[in-house]
Amino acid sequence: MNKIIFGTIAAIMLSGCNTVYNLRPGTLDKSETVFADRGGFAMKAAIKTELEKRGFKVLVGRAESGKTIEGDGDDLEDMDLDVSSVPTDARYAVRVKERRERFAWYWCPFNGFWWWNFNVSVADQKTGRELLSWRGRGCQNSSIRKLNGIMDKLEGK
Repeated sequence: MNKIIFGTIAAIMLSGCNTVYNLRPGTLDKSETVFADRGGFAMKAAIKTELEKRGFKVLVGRAESGKTIEGDGDDLEDMDLDVSSVPTDARYAVRVKERRERFAWYWCPFNGFWWWNFNVSVADQKTGRELLSWRGRGCQNSSIRKLNGIMDKLEGK
């Protein structure tokens, strides 16, 4: 009985791990350039790698001199921002916000060992439309499989 209850709770918890909005199939053109910001954790690196494998030209922009936001003396401190310029020939922009991946040996032992938590957005710079909005959490290998499936749809495969 306890196994059934645990299995049901686990299934409910996992069912809400990925939400894809604004998926517009057949909208990515391999002949166009994609801007993807530098650095990042696992999902940001995986997206850049996958785009390059699929034949896209991926640019990370040029680093601009450090810009500073000056604090007001109370709550805000002076902060240096890491800023990069979007290449003018980039048709698409990929934005990834993510948390640091966690080593999840107990949850993902046969699925990559790492737990990812991320938000992905792909926008068409020419039309201003968002082509993908994806909020996801999951083990490394299943997240990469989902990424491949989403990329197939965006390319119209």
